[in-house]
Amino acid sequence: MRKKCGKGFTLIELILVIAIIATILAVGIPLYSNLLLKARNVQAVKDIAIAGRKLDDYLIDNGSLPETLDEVYPNLKDSWGRPYEYLVILGVPVSLVQGLWRKDQFQVPLNTDFDLYSKGKDGKTGASLNDSKSYDDIVRANNGDYIGLGSKY
Repeated sequence: MRKKCGKGFTLIELILVIAIIATILAVGIPLYSNLLLKARNVQAVKDIAIAGRKLDDYLIDNGSLPETLDEVYPNLKDSWGRPYEYLVILGVPVSLVQGLWRKDQFQVPLNTDFDLYSKGKDGKTGASLNDSKSYDDIVRANNGDYIGLGSKY
């Protein structure tokens, strides 16, 4: 009489299952990371739009912009946990802010009222959108008519 062998997986079947799982992870992880990045960018765009409206309201009510973003939107952090960058331009002597202005590809200032942006995923930025460090920045340009990736402006 033959002994009945327990049913189980062969080595080939186990390797095949591991290969399938590895393939799914190899495709799924980058897709998930990309989706997460897009969601963070969308949140930063929303935050900048809301903060921009609050700053505009403050300007209308007070005749000038606040010195800090905290005065209208306390403790606002971007999707990566860093504070948004804010620079008052309107009403400040040009000599004090000219070197701090962010500029587009043609070296034209992005805004004439205030600058508000996130340094994006890498946490780095440049003075111009031509700088590769600025490509992932979420910027406000044309005095709020554009809010989005620096690389798309």
